[in-house]
Amino acid sequence: MQKNKKPRVDNSRSEDATRFFDNYLSSIREPLVILDSELKVVQANRSFYRTFNVKPEETEGLLIYDIGNHQWDIPRLKDLLEDILPRNTIFNDFEVEHDFEGIGPKIMHLNARQIYEQEDQTQLILLSMEDVTEREFFKRNLEEIVKNRTAELIVAKSEAEKSKLQTEVALHEVKKLKDQLEAEKAYLLEEIKLEYNHEQIIGQSNEFNYVFYKVEQIAGTDINVLVLGETGTGKELIARAIHSSSLRKDRTLVKLNCAALPSNLIESELFGHEKGAFTGAHSRRLGRFEVANGATIFLDEIGELPIELQPKLLRVIQDGEFERLGSSRTIKVDVRIIAATNRNLEDEILKGRFRSDLWYRLNVFPITMPPLREHTDDIPLLVDYYVKKLSKRLGKSIDSIPVRVMNALRSYHWPGNVRELENVLERAVINSSGPKLRLVDELKKPFKKPRSGQKTLEAVERDYIVQALERSEWKVSGKKSAAEFLGLNRSTLRARMRKLGIVKP
Repeated sequence: MQKNKKPRVDNSRSEDATRFFDNYLSSIREPLVILDSELKVVQANRSFYRTFNVKPEETEGLLIYDIGNHQWDIPRLKDLLEDILPRNTIFNDFEVEHDFEGIGPKIMHLNARQIYEQEDQTQLILLSMEDVTEREFFKRNLEEIVKNRTAELIVAKSEAEKSKLQTEVALHEVKKLKDQLEAEKAYLLEEIKLEYNHEQIIGQSNEFNYVFYKVEQIAGTDINVLVLGETGTGKELIARAIHSSSLRKDRTLVKLNCAALPSNLIESELFGHEKGAFTGAHSRRLGRFEVANGATIFLDEIGELPIELQPKLLRVIQDGEFERLGSSRTIKVDVRIIAATNRNLEDEILKGRFRSDLWYRLNVFPITMPPLREHTDDIPLLVDYYVKKLSKRLGKSIDSIPVRVMNALRSYHWPGNVRELENVLERAVINSSGPKLRLVDELKKPFKKPRSGQKTLEAVERDYIVQALERSEWKVSGKKSAAEFLGLNRSTLRARMRKLGIVKP
């Protein structure tokens, strides 16, 4: 073949190929082309010329790679075509992706086979083509869509599992709160059955004003409080006043009288029990500390707490945790403790009935309730309050209290304090037939002084202040002073020192 001249095609091959195309292949929609042994185009059908935008005179006699200046420079295609000639093989499902000049990027699905062999061993190849561009692009897009959707489903599954876990945690918390509310409701129903006075505390004396001052000091904190005082002085009222003024006032003040229950039941009442923990434990029960979680618990008569339970109470105070009876699971709680006692706990420590470490944990901020005999100025207020209250309850109309009756009430020593006063007034109202109050009790019972060796509450308070003064080297005010240690105003401390007769040695 001379340079710059169109190569000639063997006439016999061309005639056979033409006849073959005319008879069978010219109407086929897919591009078809016959190649000679040198991979030059012998003839192609109309679909081939239309697909690649070429004419017969621009194609026949040229290498398949050069038709229409498309430059199919694909080594693998060339190797496969050349491999067909000596081996009489067929290859299927081979795709060629190429950016053709004039028609853009195309993906062609190819199929080739030997179709003709002359006596001179010249072989021809039939190469069929299918334009699968749209199908492959759709397939690729679909694969990308499936990939993205799969990733979304994985994320959604993970979120669902996370949501399920959060739901389980939330349901556990709801159940926990439900149990606590049910226990709190049961506790309140029991409390309603009790008769106690939680109205406004009655008192305007200096002694009671000092108590109110200490309540205001401590109410807004979470510090544990120890209320000291004789029986009937209103220690529970002070505990309620502290709780009502605290940040926990929206929750119930949970109460337990340590002297009102047998020692074998106090642990179950305080810390709860599991089903079957002991004979008669037919179901799980929440203890008072669980009910009081996030609130305040008032432990009345703390001096009566059995010595064997005191370490468990100490652990709750120190670490905020305990276990129910019959369970090994540790429960964490956030509870403020207000304890009260009419005993001298320092004497109880010496007698081995109260732990000193528990005493130090409870005695962070002591408040001493004065006995009624030390604030007799409040007796007229108390008498007026109780007479009105009792008259209304008993259907009486008492509006006058004789002077001699009031003098008798003020001169009595009241060993039972305010509780005894209420009982005396109740009997008086019952026995009063007219508008004047008539006493039934003679109120001549002499006041017994404390036995030798037994400290009064006033002495306990005096010793407590003296210890603080000695610790501060008798510095009353300022930094590292007794007033700072005690949490008192300096003028209040000086007033208590004068009242208790405390002077520097």
